[in-house]
Amino acid sequence: MSPRWDPNPKVRRGRHVVYNLHAHLVFLTKYRRDVFNDEMLTRCAEIMRGVCTDFGADLIEFNGEEDHVHLLVLYPPKVALSSLVNSLKGVSSRYLRAEFTSRVDRATMHGRFWSGSYFAGSCGGAPLQMVKDYIENQKRPT
Repeated sequence: MSPRWDPNPKVRRGRHVVYNLHAHLVFLTKYRRDVFNDEMLTRCAEIMRGVCTDFGADLIEFNGEEDHVHLLVLYPPKVALSSLVNSLKGVSSRYLRAEFTSRVDRATMHGRFWSGSYFAGSCGGAPLQMVKDYIENQKRPT
């Protein structure tokens, strides 16, 4: 018996769902302080990869500069993106502040590591206009 379609490794499957949800996330350090060096970025990626695994998500790509980081995350539909973001920021903040005390000046950052805001953008799949056209051209019930 052959499957109805060829398995696509980019599409994940759950018990009652087929999904391909990607989010581009950007986190800024508090007051855009230049905190990160290469060692901290490597450690931050490790921490965030572990948090993603705990949520059943995958950290596909990670990179950053002195004052911000970019993440590309594949996450399951049962995960609220805001909950994942809160854990990513909270856990990484605790570990990075504890492990890199010489680089993170708690006084100038007022006890915080990350800015309270973040960027989240959905990405992947077909362009928006293509999806809109597809839906618009579906057969209407008679």
